[in-house]
Amino acid sequence: MTALSLLQNAKQGSRSSLGRLLDAYGGYLTLLARAQIGGHLRGKVDPGDVVQETFLEAHRQFPQFRGESEPELLGWLRRILAGQLALAARRFLGTKGRDARLERELAVRVDQSSQALERGLRAPGSSPSHAAARREQSVLLSQALERLPVDYREVIILRHLENLPFAETASRMGRSEDSVQKLWVRALARLRRELGEAEEWGGAGRGQAR
Repeated sequence: MTALSLLQNAKQGSRSSLGRLLDAYGGYLTLLARAQIGGHLRGKVDPGDVVQETFLEAHRQFPQFRGESEPELLGWLRRILAGQLALAARRFLGTKGRDARLERELAVRVDQSSQALERGLRAPGSSPSHAAARREQSVLLSQALERLPVDYREVIILRHLENLPFAETASRMGRSEDSVQKLWVRALARLRRELGEAEEWGGAGRGQAR
């Protein structure tokens, strides 16, 4: 069943369809949450936990959702995610009360991370495939990343979503810088195969080495 069909069923009151719909975006939202959990919060706040809280809140708020498309749904989910990230930060820092400014800032940053996920991996000048024309490319990418071996997924996330230079990526992965560069090249090639868009995505990563 397509995402649009699940959305339509969910709007008609099907809780199972809503659950299946949200589950399909778990990997995508986890990537976005991870991109925002850095510095002093890394290791203290788990992206998966934040996503689960996001899903609980989405279930609660869904009767008020008025969108009819996947982009509208994703924008709505990103806003809820930003709110849950702000809540997690407040809990860790021991801050009481809602911080609307922080939620707005996080909402902007989460949207930027979603755009970076697509922009950082797509070949310059490439056009969306037929599949991507029907689906958000950032979601397709997150799903393809989930199918990669752990090391391949990690090096791509660190390089393209967290925007780390090779030296810091190597430090985070406990590898030499040379081995990380080679791993990154293999990971991008595997990602292209997963996407089935070798020609369109063939230039991914060119000119980004630092």
